[in-house]
Amino acid sequence: MNAKGSRLTNSGVERQGPYGGRIAGRRAPQGCAFFLIVAVATVSVPATPAHAASPYGARAVAVAASKEGAPYVYGATGPRQFDCSGLTLYAFRKAGRKLPRTADQQYDSTQHISRRQRAPGDLVFFPKGATMSHVGIYAGHNKIWHAPKPGTRVRLERIWTSKARYSRAN
Repeated sequence: MNAKGSRLTNSGVERQGPYGGRIAGRRAPQGCAFFLIVAVATVSVPATPAHAASPYGARAVAVAASKEGAPYVYGATGPRQFDCSGLTLYAFRKAGRKLPRTADQQYDSTQHISRRQRAPGDLVFFPKGATMSHVGIYAGHNKIWHAPKPGTRVRLERIWTSKARYSRAN
């Protein structure tokens, strides 16, 4: 682009008008850019505040992902070994939010939400009888970061049951 606001192309000089660039050789309407911005914002912003993850969620997902491959050890809370609730406790602590130690306690101390309201960074619980026997961190696209069981390592995995319950650590 030169000092006069024109740019050189293979076919010569193309001047940019006062309303922006050109689309297929024609000037784009002035309101086109505004419409595009509004349309993208409408699609990418959650419909209600209830659908927004906690302020700690995105950071907790990143921390959990950084621990991929760490071995499962019963009772471990990191930084090199984890059990399921130890991973969530560690990730949220690094994100600035304290959680209790066990999956059951974490479920009881967080805001319960529906499956439709879940967002990356929410907690995913797996009930067994009257207690929560497992927990992971929702990563989006029906997947969680978790420390599955002895003999395995922290990994990203598809949610395997419709009985999972969800909560948000606000």
